[in-house]
Amino acid sequence: MKHILLMCSAGMSTSIMVKNMREAAAKIDADVEIHAIAEQSLNEHLAGTDIILLGPQIRFLLDKITALANGIPVRVIDTMDYGTMNGDKILRQALDIIEVK
Repeated sequence: MKHILLMCSAGMSTSIMVKNMREAAAKIDADVEIHAIAEQSLNEHLAGTDIILLGPQIRFLLDKITALANGIPVRVIDTMDYGTMNGDKILRQALDIIEVK
């Protein structure tokens, strides 16, 4: 099972994206667990995480989160994909990054 974390300032806006990504995962029968978290709770969720996706509104935290992630890939979600809530595309990109890792 792959574990994907989506992070934004409070974990609220990414919760909609999580729903869309879970629906996309169900369509392709992907074995994933996807959660939205607030920045403050990152340390509680690092164990077992395969990738961390940042909402575009916190892209300025990329370096900080990358340093805290201890080798876990960290990426910023594309603004257009985030704005259109394209869960399918974001899920596919995350899975591709995990596979390369």
